[in-house]
Amino acid sequence: MGEEAVKLLEKMRVSKAGWTRNDLDRLYTGFGFIIKSGRGPHDKVYHPDYPFLITFVPRHRKLLEVYVSQAIKLIDRLKELQESQHGQDPASKSS
Repeated sequence: MGEEAVKLLEKMRVSKAGWTRNDLDRLYTGFGFIIKSGRGPHDKVYHPDYPFLITFVPRHRKLLEVYVSQAIKLIDRLKELQESQHGQDPASKSS
């Protein structure tokens, strides 16, 4: 995860209003998510290591606050999964 994405995440935690789709794209890609365009008005966002971490975002330029809230929750879940995976690595090596 990039330093820019971490800073962006913290700014979004402070205020969920006024963000654009470009901001959300930078946040997601900074944490390793892939954004795949679909046929409809929304794009699919998922993480290649955790394909069950998935959401959809509209292609609108300005976003509702709910999409920023969803992004924060999804990234928090990603960080939890990554921390638990790293926490299990030493234990699995000693077994």
